[in-house]
Amino acid sequence: MRHTETELAQVLHTGPFHLALRTALSVRGLPLQRVQHHLAHRGIKVGVTSLSYWQQGARRPRRAESLRAVQALEDVLSLPGNSLLRLLETGDSPADGERPAARSYRSLLEASGAVERLLAAMESPVDGGLHTVGHQERVRIGAGRELAGRDSQHVVRAHRDGVDRYLAVHRGDPGCEPSRITVRARENCRTGRVRWDRESGVLVAELLFDTRLRAGETYLFGYGFDDGTGGPSGEYVRGFTFGGGQYVLQIRFDEAALPVRCRRFVQASAGAARGARTDLTLTGRHRTVHLVEQGVRPGLVGIDWDWE
Repeated sequence: MRHTETELAQVLHTGPFHLALRTALSVRGLPLQRVQHHLAHRGIKVGVTSLSYWQQGARRPRRAESLRAVQALEDVLSLPGNSLLRLLETGDSPADGERPAARSYRSLLEASGAVERLLAAMESPVDGGLHTVGHQERVRIGAGRELAGRDSQHVVRAHRDGVDRYLAVHRGDPGCEPSRITVRARENCRTGRVRWDRESGVLVAELLFDTRLRAGETYLFGYGFDDGTGGPSGEYVRGFTFGGGQYVLQIRFDEAALPVRCRRFVQASAGAARGARTDLTLTGRHRTVHLVEQGVRPGLVGIDWDWE
């Protein structure tokens, strides 16, 4: 939704910085790629990923070159002098300025809301008439520390007659461009409609089965997403609305981007504190870590990692 000049004036006065920046971008109608272009003409190099982190509150500009970029942003966005820099001086954001942060509660809620809107637009209930029996995901982290893609093999059971499709949800990291993410239908399915929400980085893909299932029947199918459009990744999280089934997650790192530490974690809900983390061992030859969850419960489960 496009913000107004009145809302911009208010948030420039009250902060926080990331909300003021996001509101200014909305009012001026400038995409991040265009902002980066304007900054480059002023001799300032800043990545689209950094700009995206700043407007989401995942990073906070602190370095000298970052502060120069913020000052130039005031000019690019036709804002009063020092209006953004002043908000940085107030200490309004707890985020570490130079390190990708774990996804915030707000960002998880925004993604959840985007998924609900996309499912509603595709006229599908949340569970789609299917429960997961088993789900295995293989996630690839590229040489630039980005989420390069993932592959899934899924076994589901229908709990009503006539189900002939599954809606797969993919969420990229901050700075991703959902319109450039490729959906790959593999075993026993084909790609139908694909919809996305650019602000939250959420993409929903319709996977069509070759048959209509009867209640109680199981179905095995495979699919994947090729991403690589976002910034450095620090975690992979899977949310479960319904319990039951087995979940296997494997993260494979490029040999040019190896983490120094990996941990398994669970959360009862997006707003809950994460439970005790468990260290995972990175295999030497294959550069992978994995977890296995038997009888998953509603909530979140995933793996996070630290870069050197």
